[in-house]
Amino acid sequence: MAELELNAIKAIPKTGNEELYFENESVGYTLLDFWKWSVSDILSNATRGRFAEFVVGVATNINIHKLRDEWDSYDLTTQEGVKIEVKSSAYIQSWNQRKFSTISFSIKPSMYWDAKDGDFRGDSKRHADLYVFCLLKHKEQETINPLKLEQWEFFVLPTYKLDNYTRSQSSITLNSLQKLTHGISYNELNAKIYKAYKEQNENINKKGLEII
Repeated sequence: MAELELNAIKAIPKTGNEELYFENESVGYTLLDFWKWSVSDILSNATRGRFAEFVVGVATNINIHKLRDEWDSYDLTTQEGVKIEVKSSAYIQSWNQRKFSTISFSIKPSMYWDAKDGDFRGDSKRHADLYVFCLLKHKEQETINPLKLEQWEFFVLPTYKLDNYTRSQSSITLNSLQKLTHGISYNELNAKIYKAYKEQNENINKKGLEII
């Protein structure tokens, strides 16, 4: 049997007004209804992670018409070409808790996803220029609201600092993260990202000179 050649399907931004149809008849629900049903719980781990990516994107004035790529090897690319990996964590979850969650972030390297060939390539590594660790720091269940960006704290690190982190190459605790950098608020995020990007490039150039 001949192999199929199924090219990537490019998604386009939706308005939310798109209707669900059966045999050309609307069933009375829209895409917005699906969004409300599926992602209204911003505190849930999966949705909070995506929301954190959006927050970082908004801080860097990302082009929101260039849709999120589920399979990219990093979470965001700014309009200036800065590649960012975003991780999130929170003390309060949407489920029943006996205590606050322990704060830890995944920093595990991965193989590069080649979207053209639909396969993983090369050795496991970190492909982003920098990481942004987003902590929903608010500890009062009655008033927690991820939409209030003052309830978040952000930690930004150029990737080389994680590559040189000796304690673990799969995760990092909040305590260890605070030894490498200090937390910042949302209004400081954009400037800190570009400072970390500059530091990452300077480190790469320095290593290049040392090799020569």
